[in-house]
Amino acid sequence: MKLSEVKSALKELETIGFELPNEELVASHFHVTEVGKITKHFIDCGGVERKEEVVNFQLWNANDYDHRLHPEKLLNIIELSEKKLNITDSEIEVEYQAETIGKFGLEFNGKNFLLTNKQTDCLAKDTCGIPVAEKKIEILDIPAANSCAPGSGCC
Repeated sequence: MKLSEVKSALKELETIGFELPNEELVASHFHVTEVGKITKHFIDCGGVERKEEVVNFQLWNANDYDHRLHPEKLLNIIELSEKKLNITDSEIEVEYQAETIGKFGLEFNGKNFLLTNKQTDCLAKDTCGIPVAEKKIEILDIPAANSCAPGSGCC
């Protein structure tokens, strides 16, 4: 999810909710302790230099039950961060405390922001000799029997 999408969603919400991958909600008294820009400059295992940039939100559960973060306040923090840190419309990465700091992707279901699991990956599969997984075709994606044409791959 990009920063512009988060800002649009915040404009429509009365309260902010974050949902973990196990469908538990982050406690409603959470704080967004950081909005930042993270740049990662690295060499992948194939020797290719790469640079990635994400917008980072850090969520923290505080024992402060009297100060809930409202959508307009988070929107103000984001807009200030955009100006001060020269943040572009990048993908969002969320840090949240588990046994250690967990990194999550972000989606929105119309009500809550969903923290999504992130996975490591080899970025140089061709160089490393790792076969690229073929896309599996769902039965529902196969055209109906009457619509089969030569060369369509349905027969």
